[in-house]
Amino acid sequence: MKSKPVALTAFLLLVTFHLTTTAQTISGIVRDGSSAGQKDPLPGASIYWLGTTQGTTSDGEGKFSLLQPQDQHTPLLISFVGYKTDTIHIHGQTTIEIVLQSNTTLAEVVVESRSFGSRISAVDPMKTETITAKELQKAACCNLSESFETNASVDVSYSDAVTGAKQIQMLGLDGTYVQINSENVPSIRGLSTVYGLNYTPGTWVSSIDVGKGAGSVVNGYESITGQINVELQKPEDSEKLYLNAYLNDMGRAEINLNSAHKLNKRWSTGFLLHSSRLGDELGRMDRNNDGFLDTPMFTQYNGINRWKYDGDRLKAQFGVKALYENRRGGQMAFYDQSMRHTEIVMEYDPSMGHEMPVEKTMHVYGTGSTVRRVEAFSKTGIIFPQTPYKGIGLVTSVVNHEQDAFFGLNTYRGRQRTLYANLIYQSIIGTTNHGIKMGASYLLDDYQEAYRDSAFARTESVPGVFGEYTWTSGEKFTAVAGLRADFHNLYGPFVTPRLHLKYNLTPTTALRASAGSGFRVPNPIAENTPVLVSSRQLVVNGNLLPERAWNYGASLTHDFTALGRNAAVSLDFYRTDFTNQLVMDMDTDPGKIFFYNLNGKSFANSAQAEVQFQPVKRMDVKAAYKFYDVRTTIGDELIRRPFVSRHRLLFNVGYATKFDKWKFDFTTQLIGARRIPGKFTDAGGNRPDTFSPNYALMNAQITRSFRKWDVYLGGENLGNFRQPDPIIGADQPFGPDFDASLIWGPVYGRMIYAGMRFRIK
Repeated sequence: MKSKPVALTAFLLLVTFHLTTTAQTISGIVRDGSSAGQKDPLPGASIYWLGTTQGTTSDGEGKFSLLQPQDQHTPLLISFVGYKTDTIHIHGQTTIEIVLQSNTTLAEVVVESRSFGSRISAVDPMKTETITAKELQKAACCNLSESFETNASVDVSYSDAVTGAKQIQMLGLDGTYVQINSENVPSIRGLSTVYGLNYTPGTWVSSIDVGKGAGSVVNGYESITGQINVELQKPEDSEKLYLNAYLNDMGRAEINLNSAHKLNKRWSTGFLLHSSRLGDELGRMDRNNDGFLDTPMFTQYNGINRWKYDGDRLKAQFGVKALYENRRGGQMAFYDQSMRHTEIVMEYDPSMGHEMPVEKTMHVYGTGSTVRRVEAFSKTGIIFPQTPYKGIGLVTSVVNHEQDAFFGLNTYRGRQRTLYANLIYQSIIGTTNHGIKMGASYLLDDYQEAYRDSAFARTESVPGVFGEYTWTSGEKFTAVAGLRADFHNLYGPFVTPRLHLKYNLTPTTALRASAGSGFRVPNPIAENTPVLVSSRQLVVNGNLLPERAWNYGASLTHDFTALGRNAAVSLDFYRTDFTNQLVMDMDTDPGKIFFYNLNGKSFANSAQAEVQFQPVKRMDVKAAYKFYDVRTTIGDELIRRPFVSRHRLLFNVGYATKFDKWKFDFTTQLIGARRIPGKFTDAGGNRPDTFSPNYALMNAQITRSFRKWDVYLGGENLGNFRQPDPIIGADQPFGPDFDASLIWGPVYGRMIYAGMRFRIK
């Protein structure tokens, strides 16, 4: 009896093996054949066997794979909006290249719009802008925080004058409301919010997807103003060796080494390594002569090892990341013993019974942060070649993040342990016009924090389920409706709905609309450590609750020709309404920072207009204007949110000679006035707000390319603009007026850099 199940199992395995070995898998790439010499990949093209339901779509790099039907004479049909449909016959090939030609009336428009360094997806119903490697190389892009220098949707600025931390803004709100993922795995959140943008070197990045407004429920509930998904260099198709070295006149030196190896038909592995340092005598700079370092000294070591398995039915990748970073800032005397001074002070001597003069070394102000971070991740997918629209995927990650920091005489210690899992199933209902995604997720966050003499600890356990339905009506209309329900162990159940609509007015004009809600639990200290570089006292009023908000938006994108050259225009408007928000009040009392729940209105309006144009061959021009109206109820008054410019203007031009031997890039940003919370009282006892002036930042870079080498020379803030007196009370950092958090502009001026890239394909 026992032999029957064994025999049956062996028979089934034999049949399965026979089917998988006799069926042939066809893989290939779909390219745009209308641009002479370029043949850019076409993501989102439809590929299916004529007269069957077996098909697939090309991925972000134009690649696809699917199983050939038993009738090997069945032709393969390939289609894409704005291109001529092609039908080909497979005669024993296993790898093919398909080149589509655009429709005659759309030839120039479609082709040229795809050659811009950043482009908006023509297929995705959610407005998603992809920043390509071509765009990233217009600047040094030493890390993720410096990868948005030529992008209008994301704003980058310094958060204080001492720690060197950079923060981003989207739709006029802080980066804490943006969900930042690394290949759809949550990466910058919790204790890594402030410094996390520095943890992804620019040379690791292959592309960045920037989505405004409500995102997909598949990726979680924390997104409020947008999503940023970073795609890293892939082990299966990256350069065998890629080396990048960088040095600037402030003493910052970096070296990056990427290595990829295809071990066999199925397996590939890759290493991404990074080392950077700013220190020693050259790095100790005080250009404004306030006694403080203009930028902190630091050392960072960072690495990833990842493995990928590419099977016919099973696809998997897994790996580990590790990071160590040490930052030190503050007064110059903190790092130079010769600059420390002593003073004679009078102190009471009990043995003498009266005060006596005593020589005493005076305190000097320093800041520091040491981060140790380890992360393991995996992504597994099961596909069904006979039904390529169906698949199951599992994404997991485990993170241990530890940080020790000090700000003058105050210390901070934090530890975050996170477990994340997301199980996704996708299929269709009847036809490919009706697609579904559903699944379950789990998020576990364990926080241990201590600041000064207070300790904070909490554990968040959040299981959730979600579903998303996509309806496509012909080639014009697409609707995506999503809903997820999560169950928070501390704050109870909550529901997150999201809706995206896309209508193609013409083949080159798309109108989009979106609405959805977001939910997040704030970390008051970890997410606001820059304000700790001051003499202000932190005060928490009441029991802080999760932040909740609704986001609504609409956008119009249009590709067209002007003066016989291709161009693209994008218009959008988004509004964010908070039902609850963590308010950081720096206005009520100059000596305190209050944290409390929103009691009133809080909203952000954002409008943006952007134009891309190619006036001559191999020249890209981009211009964008943004307007923000961001207001929050502070105390009992609805006022402008501090440190947000109402007006911003970006202009970028890039030109490349034939074969990209020389590349020239120039970017300028005009940044409007920001409200600065009042620090001192006037004669009438009031503390009036002050406003920063309008100012401009100019960056430029020249690149010379050889067969395997690139060398580049560039400069940032070429106008040498600096915020005057960025530190209030710099001469008495332990006094009541000290404040280094009121930053609205650059602390250091012009910076010149140079670097090289070497690659073996």
